[in-house]
Amino acid sequence: MPYKEREIKKLYYTIGEVADMFNVSTSHIRFWEKEFDILQPKKNKKGNRLFSPEDIENLKIIYHLVKEKGYTLQGAKDYLKSNKNIEVDKQKVIDSLTSLKSFLLQLKDELK
Repeated sequence: MPYKEREIKKLYYTIGEVADMFNVSTSHIRFWEKEFDILQPKKNKKGNRLFSPEDIENLKIIYHLVKEKGYTLQGAKDYLKSNKNIEVDKQKVIDSLTSLKSFLLQLKDELK
C-alpha cells in the first residue's frame, strides 16, 4: 500500500492567514467576529487573534451564506440560530466534494 501524505493542519491561524484563505481583508474578518457570536478566536498576550480550525469552519459557513448565497448579515445570523447543524453538515459535504474534485483534476493531469 503506497504511502499517502497527510495534510499538515495547524492548531491556530493568524488573522492574516485567515483573510488570505477567504480573499477578504483582515478588517472584514474582525467585523464578522463582532457580528457573529459563533466566532470566538483566542487572543494572545499581544492581542493578536488566533483562529482555531473550528473558527475556520464557522467562517466558511458565514462566507458561504453572506458572499455566495447573498444573505444579509442579519439574515445569516437568524439562519444560523435555527439551522447551524444543517449548515455544518452542508459545509462538510462541500469540503469533501471540493477535495474530491481537486484529486480527480490532479489525476486527470497525471494521465495526460
